[in-house]
Amino acid sequence: MGLWLFLLFTVVPVVELYLLLQVGAVIGGWPTVGLVLFTGAVGAALARREGLRVLRDWQTALGAGRLPSEGVLSGLLVLVGGVLLVTPGLLTDVAGFSLLVPWTRRVVAGWLRRWAKTRLQVAQVQMQVASAPFGGVPRPSAEAGDVVDVEVLPHDRPPRS
Repeated sequence: MGLWLFLLFTVVPVVELYLLLQVGAVIGGWPTVGLVLFTGAVGAALARREGLRVLRDWQTALGAGRLPSEGVLSGLLVLVGGVLLVTPGLLTDVAGFSLLVPWTRRVVAGWLRRWAKTRLQVAQVQMQVASAPFGGVPRPSAEAGDVVDVEVLPHDRPPRS
């Protein structure tokens, strides 16, 4: 998780700055600023429209007594897309626009569902019998009435000792 945060808050802004400087060298400083402002405004409007559409679909479906066709994940991806679009930069704009387009959002949602399912399937369950009272020695096997400590671990984290 620490590596992902480092990449998100350090590497991505540096790459974004580099790309903006390169675009600025080609089209000029003010047109680059205008491009950033334009994509931010268009992105905010699209995020609002798409977010309201998802919300309206939810209300219509729930009012008819059925489940909405687009789930919570779709609404969350619209929100993330909007945030990415208001963030200055070319990479974040491309990512944000892709999350606002319904068919690419469905692709991303499917990928996220598969990723989450894999993570849950690979999770390890570690069961430890609680120690006997007052610092006694734990018994090698649990019996009825024993307290059992259960911890679900992701596949990339070793059990604690």
